[in-house]
Amino acid sequence: MSYYLSVDCGGSKTAAAIADSAGNILGRGQGGPSNFAYLGLPNFIQAVTETVNAALKSFIPDSASTQSLLPPPPNAPLFASAWLGVSGVDSNAAIARLIPPLTALLGVEPIVANDTHLLAAPLRLHDDVSAAIGCVSGTGGIVVSFKQGEGARLHELGRVGGWGWILGDEGGGFHVGREAVRQILWDEDRASVHPPEKRDTASTLKARILERFGIDDPFELLTIVHWPDPAPGASPAAEGDDASAPAYTRMVREKRLSSLAPLVFAAAFEDKDALALRVLGLTTRELVDQICVLLRPGAEEAGKTYPERTVKASETILCFGGSLVGVEAYRKMVLDELERRGHVMKRVTFIDDAAVAGAKALAAAGRAQ
Repeated sequence: MSYYLSVDCGGSKTAAAIADSAGNILGRGQGGPSNFAYLGLPNFIQAVTETVNAALKSFIPDSASTQSLLPPPPNAPLFASAWLGVSGVDSNAAIARLIPPLTALLGVEPIVANDTHLLAAPLRLHDDVSAAIGCVSGTGGIVVSFKQGEGARLHELGRVGGWGWILGDEGGGFHVGREAVRQILWDEDRASVHPPEKRDTASTLKARILERFGIDDPFELLTIVHWPDPAPGASPAAEGDDASAPAYTRMVREKRLSSLAPLVFAAAFEDKDALALRVLGLTTRELVDQICVLLRPGAEEAGKTYPERTVKASETILCFGGSLVGVEAYRKMVLDELERRGHVMKRVTFIDDAAVAGAKALAAAGRAQ
């Protein structure tokens, strides 16, 4: 029996799902990070091998725990088709480097694309939409639009963002954390022109973040944010040989900010804190700015031309993925802002397991052939 394999290769973990021809998920596996740009080819292939092996062993009986099932014997192929969505793959050259070793590993030439392609897999499962937009908002952020391509492939129409935390990641965890610190400091700056007894910058978000870092002065956040990254592989004692140094000195700068996102969400959606809601309003608008680049108005103005690769919201499924948009209240903020700008999506879905979505789409494509 030949199976349908989908692998979601992300910056924090690798997930694999295997389906039968009816689209039933038979096996799943998880492994460590597999961002190709960060790991390089050998470590990437190792991560994929371990994860796919775990998925196979989860349902194939009598498979020895230490025995690798990959590559399969030439006379007994395992997979009818395979689809890998790989973070850190953003060029045809990168895809061309990956296909030969992955083909040798899996016994079939896989579809290889950026991991946002897997997010848009539901496009194949609905007849009332002609396009999909994958919107990632987790550690990072990116939006990409697609139409159906040949077989199980998706044809990419447009993409916005995905530049990484230094340059972008709008709507993602780093963006939310950075904006929270910026808005706290902005409130302190604005209050500085008033006498101390008339300054009111109280906020549960500010209290949560100051408590996280063990500080009382908001301006100490500047030291925390700009403190250099720890040396790679350095032990806590090696950081200035001061075992009592604050915990943030042992965190990379990106994590110091992205780790604040849950605090912002708690302050916004549990405390109804005005500052936290303002932060999420700002990050939401920037994320929606990116989505709108891919859209054209539902009612087109006579005589006006629009980019031919844009799509109408009324004909599109919006596929959310990532930990931040996994929070329903944040998704609602995004959808409300889109509607305010005149874009109401035909369908909306949250993909909590892109590998499963990809395996089901591959099986559907196999049945359609």
